[in-house]
Amino acid sequence: MNSRELKKQKPYSGLDETPGKVWLVSVIVGREIHRDAALELSELATSCGFQVAGLTEAKRDRPDPKTFLGSGKIEEIKDEAMAHEAKALIFDVALSPAQQRNIEKAVGLEVLDRTNLILEIFRQRAKTREGRLQVELARLTHLSTRLVRGWTHLERQRGGLSKTGGPGEKQIELDRRMIATRVKALREQLKKLERQRNTQRKSRQRGEVLTVALVGYTNAGKSTLFNRLTRGGVYAADQLFATLDTTARRCFVGGDVEVVLSDTVGFIRGLPHQLIEAFKSTLDEAAQADLLLHVVDSSTPAREEQMAEVNKVLEEIGAKDIPQLLVFNKIDLEGKSPFITCAEDGTPKAVGISAANGEGIDLLKDAIRQIAEKEPEEPQETPDNEDWLAEFER
Repeated sequence: MNSRELKKQKPYSGLDETPGKVWLVSVIVGREIHRDAALELSELATSCGFQVAGLTEAKRDRPDPKTFLGSGKIEEIKDEAMAHEAKALIFDVALSPAQQRNIEKAVGLEVLDRTNLILEIFRQRAKTREGRLQVELARLTHLSTRLVRGWTHLERQRGGLSKTGGPGEKQIELDRRMIATRVKALREQLKKLERQRNTQRKSRQRGEVLTVALVGYTNAGKSTLFNRLTRGGVYAADQLFATLDTTARRCFVGGDVEVVLSDTVGFIRGLPHQLIEAFKSTLDEAAQADLLLHVVDSSTPAREEQMAEVNKVLEEIGAKDIPQLLVFNKIDLEGKSPFITCAEDGTPKAVGISAANGEGIDLLKDAIRQIAEKEPEEPQETPDNEDWLAEFER
């Protein structure tokens, strides 16, 4: 394998070919509680093009070092998957290379974990050159930590390797060097694109226009809201990670007040660190914004956990101190009317809307305008989720 071949081939994701039917494994570890976890896993798998044959829910006080769930539970999952003719297993946790290999050996099926699944969805969704480069960087970075796992996969195709090292061991070193070379080239290309993005951002800042970034959990309705506010044509669909590429548009919010609005990639629980690193230049649109519109799917019981996950990623990218306006979307699904709540000083803090049918959009524009017209203040702490959730639930 030469460097040109490495560039052309898709990094190993755990599957020889995309199987039709998959069996899902949703796992709760310790006292973790993730409402809608099984539903979210099913939506992720469907978004990736898989046909879900069924699902096993499991609970562990702590992960088993060999197979995460223990040999007995793995055997039970194998029987269920085989009975439903599933071709692969998808686990809703991050598996170590050894755990993934041991499970595959025990069940005789291909195995993906949550990281593999999200990386594959991002690969499918990336449309722009920058997006594709970012996804490739994330996948190669992930692959480099699991190279022995990937070589085991090649071993099955090539008829085996010597147990004492030899040619196989040398090939792993060659692959590792080629991956490192490609990763370096990708980072250099992304640096050039980042400089272009920074130039565009500085041009907007010189115009003294408030920059507003849409952030939120995936499928909260950010792109639908972006299109509603800007009359743009950003792709919006009822699926996870429908949008990966950042788009910026100018938007009038009332009177003669204009802002620059950016749509960003959605966040999700367990978002792989490699993706956060690879998409850093894109996520900088949020980190460099004057105001964040934190879009929340008000119709899901898991909204509080989703808000916490978004704030966790915002902290990781250095955006936790940027003022937020909470936007509770999809109120029409809850039968609620549009609303706006303000802090003691009158600053808008939360708005209830429906991006799909336009309810509450005027309230949202008015809130953005009020914030834009205020004198700049010291960075504020992120709004307490519980305060605004209590207001929403009244």
